[in-house]
Amino acid sequence: MKFKQLLIAGVLIAAQAQASERLVSYDLGSVDTLRALQAESQVVGLPKQSLPAYLSEFTHAQYKDVGSLKVPNAEAVAALEPSRILITGRQGDAGLALSSIAQTDTVALAEGAYWPAFEKHVMALATLVEKQAQGQEALQALASDLAVMKQKVAGQAVLTVTHNAGGFSVRQDPIATELLGMTQVALPDTVKPIQRGARTFMPVTVEDIAAAHPKVLYVVDRSKAIGQDEQALDVKSLQMKLESLGADTKVAYLSPGLWYLSGNGLESVQLQAKELTKAL
Repeated sequence: MKFKQLLIAGVLIAAQAQASERLVSYDLGSVDTLRALQAESQVVGLPKQSLPAYLSEFTHAQYKDVGSLKVPNAEAVAALEPSRILITGRQGDAGLALSSIAQTDTVALAEGAYWPAFEKHVMALATLVEKQAQGQEALQALASDLAVMKQKVAGQAVLTVTHNAGGFSVRQDPIATELLGMTQVALPDTVKPIQRGARTFMPVTVEDIAAAHPKVLYVVDRSKAIGQDEQALDVKSLQMKLESLGADTKVAYLSPGLWYLSGNGLESVQLQAKELTKAL
C-alpha cells in the first residue's frame, strides 16, 4: 500500500524528493504554500468547487478538478497519474482510498505550539518540491511581517467564533493568540463545552458574547463558506443586537473561504493575520 502519513512534525519525504512532482492536493493551504514557493506548476489537480477567491488562479484549465473537499473523484485523480496526493481529515476514508492510485500523505500540523509546527509543515512541502532555500526565505519574511503586525495588536481583547446556520461556537485561533499576541476574552461560567462524536464544541449565544465584552468579535461564517448563502450571517443584525445588549464590540466578518476552507499556508497565514490586524 502506498499510503504514508505526513504529520509535518518532521519526517516527510526528503529521501524521495523529485525535481518535478505531479501533485494532487485536497489541502488548499498546501496549494498556496506551493505557489509561494513558485512550485504551482507541480500541482496538477485540486478540488476546484471550493476555491477561495485568493486561489482563483487555480480555476484555469491547466489545473484539473478532482471533486470536492469532502468527496474526492478517484477517477479524475487516477487520470492525472499523480506522483503524490495530499489529503486532510475532511476526505475521510475516501481520501485514504486514493493510496491505491499514488502515495497519499495526510497533511496535518503537529500538536503543540503553532509556529514550530507550521515551519515544519512549510519545509516538508519545500523539501518535496526541492525548494528548501525558498522555504526558509519565505518563513523569515513571514515572521518579519507578523512581528510588525504583532506590535500593533498585541494584548487586544478579542473573541473568534464560527457561525453556522444562526448559531455560534468559540473558535481557537492561534493566528490571533500565538502569532499576533491577542488575548481571547474569558467567557461566562455558564458557557460549557459539548461533545459531538470525537469533536468538542463550545457553543455561545449573543448574550454570552456581549457579557464577555471583546473589543472585536471575529466571525468565520461556515454557512457562507460551504455555499449555504440563505443561512449566512447577517452582520448588521448581529452588530445591532450586541449594541442593544450594551456591548462596545466591533463585529469583524472574516473571508469565509480563506478561514474555513483553507489555512496553514504561507499565503493564507499572512492573509489571515492581515485581516485580523486590519479590524483593530
